[in-house]
Amino acid sequence: MLNNESRQKLKALLPADLIATKSWLQQQGLSLHFIDNAVKGRMLRVLHPGLYAREEAKLNWKGIVASLQRMAEFPVLVGGLTALNIEGLAHYQERGTLTSVHLYSAAHLPAWLDKLDCEIGRFQWHGTRQLWPETLMTDKKLFREDHWRESLPPVRYSSPEKAIIEVLADVPKAVSFEHVDQLMQGLSTLSPRKLDVVMRASTSIKSKRLFMWLAQRYQHAWLKHLTPQDYDFGSGKRELARDGRLDKTWNITVPKEM
Repeated sequence: MLNNESRQKLKALLPADLIATKSWLQQQGLSLHFIDNAVKGRMLRVLHPGLYAREEAKLNWKGIVASLQRMAEFPVLVGGLTALNIEGLAHYQERGTLTSVHLYSAAHLPAWLDKLDCEIGRFQWHGTRQLWPETLMTDKKLFREDHWRESLPPVRYSSPEKAIIEVLADVPKAVSFEHVDQLMQGLSTLSPRKLDVVMRASTSIKSKRLFMWLAQRYQHAWLKHLTPQDYDFGSGKRELARDGRLDKTWNITVPKEM
């Protein structure tokens, strides 16, 4: 039997279209016995061992990410190309169904994330330990909220100033020079104040040098408000483009045609 108090608590903890793990539900005060009975009584359905949704739930990627963000021990943000896409700043706009969602966190994402049946192809994890300290993941000035459905938790995603540095960390292995060049061309409205915070905090030497090189190509108005002398660009050369030319200002190799 499902007692009414626990039923109401479950509904409050797990609104339709969100998901929750068994351990998280137990941490919120629901007993293992109640959870098992909720499955038997078809109030909960099993998505994966130890992972549940309400029987009537319709899964989509934003509900999954919002659920993950409230359960995770480490901060998790939608970032990189997906964050720029949400803002309408991705050069190759993904219309309709997203093929992937880029998630950034210091900790690996749970294995069940890729076992779920939803409208996207996959979730891609990016570790942040080589990008910035955890404090930057929780700085409210550097993330935004997508209130995707009334009364449900929002999806948190990186601000454009932070997202572009995340993208640059994947050049040239996963993202091409041509792509980031086109992205930078459209980033004329970035906040120099937020950029300054990101550039001071980031530990990715490659991303910061490449950002400055691209910024100087387009000379957006915000560039003159940055103070490169205050940022740590490390030392030595960085070979980013094989057989490229060396940009002596930022000590990185870039494609000859650029």
